Amino acid sequence: MTTCVFVQIRCTPGTTYTVAEDIALKEIHSELYSTSGEWDLLVKLYIPEGQDIGHFINEQLAGIKSIERTLTTLTFKAF
Repeated sequence: MTTCVFVQIRCTPGTTYTVAEDIALKEIHSELYSTSGEWDLLVKLYIPEGQDIGHFINEQLAGIKSIERTLTTLTFKAF
């Protein structure tokens, strides 16, 4: 069973398209959106079973230049 997480990303001004392209090339996302407001991108990821969520996100996103900050939201099956 996979775990669904959403990661909001704040990019260095003027680099949102480059960051989005770098994420897309990694093919780790289910969905990738540009957003308005405090965050520039929203990424929906499915973390493989047995993978540590923090390690997975850090390994996949930490090396992408121009990411200033991230906010990860975990989901739970409640209904």
